[in-house]
Amino acid sequence: MKLVLNSSIFLLTFFSFSNELFSLTNYQIKRFCSKEKRVSLCIKDLQEKRSDLQKGKPIEIPVTPYKR
Repeated sequence: MKLVLNSSIFLLTFFSFSNELFSLTNYQIKRFCSKEKRVSLCIKDLQEKRSDLQKGKPIEIPVTPYKR
């Protein structure tokens, strides 16, 4: 019984969040790229990645390490 309950909760949450896209807004892109050397190139690249994400194409996202 517990297995059935856990699996149904998992499937419910999995399918409810699978269709949502969490892409960056223009403001978030500009704020992120303000720290880069080539701001215009960074903005153009992230906007292209956002459009690919909205079309359903897979993208690669760079991970920047946290600097204190």
